[in-house]
Amino acid sequence: MTSLEAVADSLNRTVKILLDNGEASSLEEAERIFAQYRLQIVVGPDVARNTVLQAALLTAVNCASRTFLGGVSVVGATGPLCVRLPSSKDLRDAVVQLGGQPMAGVELAVPTVLIGDVETLVEPLAIRATFTEWCGGVIPMARQLRLAERGNFTPAGVLAGAIAVAEMFQRVRGGNPFACRRSAGLDLWCPKRDWLRGEGAAKLDRLPSSACLIGLGNLGQSYLWVMGLLPYADIAANLVLQDMDVLAPANLSTSLLTTQALLGMRKTRAMAQWAEARGFRTTIIERKFEGNFQITPQEAPVALVGVDNGLARQDVESVGFTRVIEAGLGAGPQDFMGIDVHTLPATRTSREMWQVEEATDTDIARPAYTALLQASQDRCGTVRLAGRSVGAPFVGATAACLVIAELVRLTLGGERHELISCHLRELTNRIVIAGQAWSPFNPGTILLAV
Repeated sequence: MTSLEAVADSLNRTVKILLDNGEASSLEEAERIFAQYRLQIVVGPDVARNTVLQAALLTAVNCASRTFLGGVSVVGATGPLCVRLPSSKDLRDAVVQLGGQPMAGVELAVPTVLIGDVETLVEPLAIRATFTEWCGGVIPMARQLRLAERGNFTPAGVLAGAIAVAEMFQRVRGGNPFACRRSAGLDLWCPKRDWLRGEGAAKLDRLPSSACLIGLGNLGQSYLWVMGLLPYADIAANLVLQDMDVLAPANLSTSLLTTQALLGMRKTRAMAQWAEARGFRTTIIERKFEGNFQITPQEAPVALVGVDNGLARQDVESVGFTRVIEAGLGAGPQDFMGIDVHTLPATRTSREMWQVEEATDTDIARPAYTALLQASQDRCGTVRLAGRSVGAPFVGATAACLVIAELVRLTLGGERHELISCHLRELTNRIVIAGQAWSPFNPGTILLAV
């Protein structure tokens, strides 16, 4: 492995923003800038008994610890763990394992997210992560508004935690004057509705009994994170996990279930280990996903696709799945917070949607890449490094909430959405297209934990 290949395999994909936009003249400078980013999460006592608020807290810590490299402090996270998370014995232990730093008191002048019964305005642009039913998001504390926080749909909490980190990230980065000064969220039951109205959704009384996850990077691990926090009993769903790659240090920055201890393992085996500890039953597939990848009638009929390979995405309808739910994320320093979710079959086929374009030469004129090229004299390696996509865990977590909501809505017989297109820079400018009713189909269900 060349030195630039090693850099590419270890590069924090969110830090890469500063290389791509020219803000940093070297990787070391970019890392120094990110090391200044800090976040504080203040937790109320009610979080110790609310599964959805715990999903918000744990997701916020998980995403922020990979992005705010100056540290994530958590105040007030004590009590039992109500959600099921492998290897964590209580809420504080879970926070520590996810990279949070428990603190005894609130620190002033640090960007702050509040969750639960916390009323103190600890700094001017503090935001509250809140939810009700299938709705989740954030509201500036200055508005003194909070949703009813009722229901057991944990993806609403995941969504609130992910959006909280997205808003705080945009604030510390600058460039979006509205970040943390506005309400931002989504209604996962009906994404075209105003999430602040908290309108009703179907009762969550059963969950999908199986799914096939295609790709186990940023998106695939986010799918698994959201599914793991759903209120399954000790025996959860049957999951098929497909990927060919091993976990590299770069995955630490974007993938919610990757830890240092797992680096070098095949993604399938590492994720199966986590899923089985949660109660899922797993089957792994370690071969390339393409047109000859055929499933049998006995395997999971619904695929959750999270790959960034255009050729693979073209083939998702041709391998035997009855239903496909897939997401794609933006890649560059301006577009990395963009999300598109599709359900298939639809009015257009996957081959019509995913036209594969010929690769174009990657721009390496930015100062950091110019310096790397001069130092290494390796143009091909520099181009490959520059061509790696920007990514952030809070984007994958948000997309996963939309995908898993589609899966659960399919289970409950709700309306499907052929397309949901949104951007975390401004969620109100989303596009939501309802799909034509699918033919009757039973994806398989199991009851919730009691």
